[in-house]
Amino acid sequence: MRHRSLHRCCGCVLAALLLSLTHGARAEAAERPAAAATAPSPAAMAEYRRKLEEYNLARQKYEAEADAYWGSTAAKRRLRRAKRRNNQDIVLGDYVLTQPPVYSGPPKPVDRSAPPEEAPPRKYVPVVADFLRAAAKEFNFVPQQPRSEMEYKRAYAKAASAAGLTKEQAVRIYAFESGGDGAYDVQAGLEQPKPGAQAISTALGYNQLLATNSVELMAEKGDQFIRTLSAKAAGLPEEAKKTLQRKLAVLKSMIAFCRSVPDTWSAHDKLANTSKGLGIHALNLDLDVGPLLQTQKLLDSVVLARAQGYGAVLSAAELEMMNLTGDGNGLDILTMPLAWRERVPTSNFFQPGGYERNPIAGRSGVVSKLIAATNAVMDRESKLQGAKDLEAVFPK
Repeated sequence: MRHRSLHRCCGCVLAALLLSLTHGARAEAAERPAAAATAPSPAAMAEYRRKLEEYNLARQKYEAEADAYWGSTAAKRRLRRAKRRNNQDIVLGDYVLTQPPVYSGPPKPVDRSAPPEEAPPRKYVPVVADFLRAAAKEFNFVPQQPRSEMEYKRAYAKAASAAGLTKEQAVRIYAFESGGDGAYDVQAGLEQPKPGAQAISTALGYNQLLATNSVELMAEKGDQFIRTLSAKAAGLPEEAKKTLQRKLAVLKSMIAFCRSVPDTWSAHDKLANTSKGLGIHALNLDLDVGPLLQTQKLLDSVVLARAQGYGAVLSAAELEMMNLTGDGNGLDILTMPLAWRERVPTSNFFQPGGYERNPIAGRSGVVSKLIAATNAVMDRESKLQGAKDLEAVFPK
């Protein structure tokens, strides 16, 4: 896979952050009408304009520094990729070795003479109910959902083991991505049932696939899924065989839709945001197909690492680096000498927006601390019941 969704384990932090920002904006808006009821004095407005000019100058300076910094990380990332393609040695100087600039200037002053501003509404993110409706509407398909969480865990453990994933990889990444106790239909932002909770992305399931991941996997690996399920159907009783064969017919139409555009992330992303794309994402909820999709996302990273000459078995944290930063960046981290991990900032492997939204990456500072923080989360979340259940049913 070429892209990666936000971490589900970070979803709680991100959701809280977004909620606090929204509440803060609303609180400020609530305070401002009272302040604006009395027109500010000329002296107060002059002070406001002075502070605003001071803020603008500081902000412009910071933004110029930030643009230069992130431009440098992008340029060095392109350089490393080119070197890797040409089998050239990558040196420490091919990374930016300083941390991103942080704004430390004065805060933006409040214009007390301006009318209050309403906080913009959050963009609606489709949820499981939307995926199910879209699947029924667009493909006349209703996923075969498990009768219990353990039934899905057994199916996932069987698929992951058959694909060659280790118990450590499957369990610890499940723990990291799903918060240690997440269900097969857990969605980012909705990890905990609480009033006002909203999805923050379409990331779904044990390994938190985005809708775009689902479309891309069906386009690229659909034939493989068909072969696997056809072989399964051959060994079933007649009635069960017919049911699975009907499902295979639906899958073939879904695959054709996913292949109706070029095999690029951007093209698949456009499809994923259509009603049909959301219907395809519902496959993650299906007991036959969902475990294959969730497994394949990790397997693609393992296969790429092997193809690039990384022969060692990936630890769960190493595999998560590919899952977190994208396969290319993750491979960059894996092949980096251990001593460099103590010096290379994590910002080398993120776009600025993704870096700012990812609490673990921003707090870690350097690669070694990012890996250590990932392992720490895995250690903690692996002790929860969901992770223990998955470990218990993983084939020996």
